Amino acid sequence: MNFSANDLGVERIGKLLVRYAVPAIIATAAASLYNIIDRIFIGQGVGPMAISGLALTFPLMNIMAAFGAMVGVGAGAMVSIRLGQHDRQDATRILGNAVMLNIILSIVVGLLTFVFLEPILYMLGGSERTVPYAKEFMRVILLGNVFTHMYLGLNNIMRASGYPGKAMNTTLITVAINLILAPLFIFVFDWGIRGAALATVCAQFAGTLTAVIHFSKLSSFVRFLPGYMKLKWNIIKDIISIGMSNFMMLIAASVVVSIVNLSLKQYGGDYAIGAFGIINSIANLIVTIVIGLNQGMQPIVGYNFGAKKIPRMIKAYKMTVFCAMGVTTSGFLIGEIFPGLIASAFTTSQELIDLVVVGMRLDFLMFPIIGFQMVTANFFQSIGKAKISIFLSLTRQILFLIPALLILPPIIGLKGIWLSGPLADLSSSVFTFLVIKWQVKKLSNNHSEMTGVERI
Repeated sequence: MNFSANDLGVERIGKLLVRYAVPAIIATAAASLYNIIDRIFIGQGVGPMAISGLALTFPLMNIMAAFGAMVGVGAGAMVSIRLGQHDRQDATRILGNAVMLNIILSIVVGLLTFVFLEPILYMLGGSERTVPYAKEFMRVILLGNVFTHMYLGLNNIMRASGYPGKAMNTTLITVAINLILAPLFIFVFDWGIRGAALATVCAQFAGTLTAVIHFSKLSSFVRFLPGYMKLKWNIIKDIISIGMSNFMMLIAASVVVSIVNLSLKQYGGDYAIGAFGIINSIANLIVTIVIGLNQGMQPIVGYNFGAKKIPRMIKAYKMTVFCAMGVTTSGFLIGEIFPGLIASAFTTSQELIDLVVVGMRLDFLMFPIIGFQMVTANFFQSIGKAKISIFLSLTRQILFLIPALLILPPIIGLKGIWLSGPLADLSSSVFTFLVIKWQVKKLSNNHSEMTGVERI
């Protein structure tokens, strides 16, 4: 499934999107599906309070993923643009800087979180019944934080440098190891939620090792070279700038989940937090498919932007939006028709199942349109326009969702929490549409940058 990076500038867009996006979708969906299966193992093998405890860890997991995604996505976008400019040497420097930056950030973030873990969990809405499970899970995850960062970062760069098939296989390796070890550790060794965390760390170590082997081979288009690991401020600044959109989006998601957990604790209790954990798992599965589409689009858009082949870039964007909205519409139908069946896979608690049914049907109301918003934010990131991407990524979380979470629950209670998401989805999608129309019109008039761009 791998081919020359130069094909990004000449091959048919549809064919390129299939070659790049399908492996990314398989990889991201498989990883998300594993997380769902992992929660099913925990719910059935440990209990409903363990699911609620795991839901408390979402903000912390998002924060850790935010740093890894910032470096990986930022470096991946830069590598694609440099390859479009036929600058292989600078692409190699970007790879080296991404590795060193990931190592530094993973150690610092992991240590700080480990030291203050228990008070953080209570601040996030934990109780005496749920914090022990969350703490036991996170302590193991934090010890392997460096592998989380390296795996996320190197996998993005592998895909961006022309190896979508290998990037997919790397993710599938981690998923397979997780699926083998998790039930073994939870049910056979009776390690409970700690076993689930250990299985995750072992899998991410294997994924990191696979990526390191790839970039160490002489046959790799971009590879590790002596002297290219030295940190350079201009490269770090560009990586952070371009990857900041993903970072801010995940940090905002952490803030949102924290507010949601606190509101759920107030208006629904520990079981409501568990219900949110189940709903969030299913929503993430749909969203990760769109993320896979975005990952497939990114090298195509980045390369053609760097090569100044603007019509091809716009065509790739449009095609990705169409596919993404098809995915999120399918997610909407699943959430509205089968919420009870989905909930019963996680738990036998009828109270928890009933909460999931109501919450999922409300939370998924505007799912068909979020694919457009996600792809558009990623489009600007892929061409290095970080400020616009950051702005669009934060509109849903900061401008619309947080105010809704603060206003609606005091008025209509628990349903206000579930309805805040759809309201934010609708508002941010309308706003994103206005921004993309304005920006493309503005850029199309700038002949030195985007001559001949068709209108969207």
